[in-house]
Amino acid sequence: MNDASTNDAANWRSGKGHRDENFPVASWLIHRRCRGPILAFYNFVRTADDIADHATLPAEQKLALLDRLDAGLLGRNDEDAVAVRLRSELATRKLSPKHAQDLLAAFKLDVTKLRYRDWDDLIGYCSLSAMPVGRFVCDVHGESRAVWPANDALCAALQIINHLQDCKSDYLNLDRVYVPLDALAAAGVTVEALGEARASTALLACLHKLADRTERLLSESDVFSKLIEDWRLGLEVSVINTLAHRLTRVLMARDPLCDPVHLKMPAIAGLTLVGAIVGASRRLSRRLSATARKPRGA
Repeated sequence: MNDASTNDAANWRSGKGHRDENFPVASWLIHRRCRGPILAFYNFVRTADDIADHATLPAEQKLALLDRLDAGLLGRNDEDAVAVRLRSELATRKLSPKHAQDLLAAFKLDVTKLRYRDWDDLIGYCSLSAMPVGRFVCDVHGESRAVWPANDALCAALQIINHLQDCKSDYLNLDRVYVPLDALAAAGVTVEALGEARASTALLACLHKLADRTERLLSESDVFSKLIEDWRLGLEVSVINTLAHRLTRVLMARDPLCDPVHLKMPAIAGLTLVGAIVGASRRLSRRLSATARKPRGA
């Protein structure tokens, strides 16, 4: 953490940057004209997320800092550089602050809500914590809202993948459990089982079942890259979708309590290439289909 002698919320950052995320953020595939607002959004969101996840900050202070970031986003103060920067980018591009505000609402839930009743309750959280990220990126690129259902499926799946990967550390470090309580109950285990050195047979079956359900949710986003007008964004989405499918399959085979579910660089590089090729193929297929449907002489 940075020196907290100043009042800027960024002093509570963990040090994690956009290159440290599990999935690409404003990668080289994204046109440089779009990277500025995306990175401004990322830095705002990362700051807020790190505040919500801070191990020693009292809950009241976390909520106060998140409220201050919201006020800065809306132009009511200039105390936090990340809020000022994002506010400027939004104004320049005439974009709404709603997606960033939805993320702030999710981080407030992280402070105040430590358990999730069932899958629908978890998806409700993802509608604030994950879906707005992709929607913002689509808005920056001028994409139609018609892509939102596919975006929402992808973003929710990415969020749940992270929840399953980190279920042990979330429980031990933050007493936060995203694994739905009804799924644990159906398996005959309690949340305390998430803190064990290894998952019991029952817990492992529960986690694998959730990974399988996440894979099915992710499949709803397979058309996403094909629906996107911006070809560079379409390729990045295809890459992310490919990486996510690999991770859900890994989660269906491993014990995340003792076997880290993270892809190594050679695998990431290979899957990135595969995702880019698949994305390019889908876009070519879309173009050929459009050409075939076009009346002769038009």
